[in-house]
Amino acid sequence: MPDVVPIGRFSEMCRLSIKALRHYDDLGLLAPAYVDPDSGYRYYRPSQAAQAEAIRRLRDLDMPLDEIRTVLQAGDRAEARAALERHRRRLDDRLKGAQRMLDFLALLIDGEEEIMPHEVQVKEVASQLALVLPTTTTMSAVGETIGAGMAELYGHLATSGAQPAGPPLIVYHDTFDEERETAIEICAPIAEPVAETGRLKVAELPGGSMAFTVHRGPYREVGPAYQALSAWIAEHGHDMAGPPREIYLNDPGHVAETELLTEIDWPIA
Repeated sequence: MPDVVPIGRFSEMCRLSIKALRHYDDLGLLAPAYVDPDSGYRYYRPSQAAQAEAIRRLRDLDMPLDEIRTVLQAGDRAEARAALERHRRRLDDRLKGAQRMLDFLALLIDGEEEIMPHEVQVKEVASQLALVLPTTTTMSAVGETIGAGMAELYGHLATSGAQPAGPPLIVYHDTFDEERETAIEICAPIAEPVAETGRLKVAELPGGSMAFTVHRGPYREVGPAYQALSAWIAEHGHDMAGPPREIYLNDPGHVAETELLTEIDWPIA
């Protein structure tokens, strides 16, 4: 086929590795123009280099692959622009967060702030009935996953005529890893059982001794609170006895991002 080039040559043209091209093919982002039925070898048209370059640039901007697919496969310009604008806002939030961290670093250098400003305490927590949505998410998509899950949980409670019995919380069963999805449970505490659906289950969250601290500020900047908790648990001779929980003490729709309060509870033994 004279109008195509082999994958190795195309890789050089678009500055994407052969491994990346195969991965993007598997995801439906950039399919080869022709695949040899005997060898499985992939061939591309030179004109596809423009699409490959768009993918490379968007990945350089840390856009998730599923959102890149939305941009590339958008039915019209408005849909593509909306996806790009969502990511622009995400990058803007990251920039603001980085500036806050730089300001904090300046205080550390000047000796005006402690390296671990979170106060850690211990409390006993009773078991709690909750409406639970088990799901998985990635580091880049966690905010959207939680937002959609909360809407589903509280929509079901409203339909059921039930009232929440406490602030919403997330149980994190795994640490975040860029290479795989993380299992979480999105939970709405309830006083009495409600009807279950295919995705939503009623379960009892176990109680017990919890080391806890409160983070003030954007959710994405909660990392130092976890570091303070884990360090305190180790230094005081405790073992981690279960997955940590994030409890959202106020509503992001009603307070500024800098005033958000997130309590992190970690079961200990």
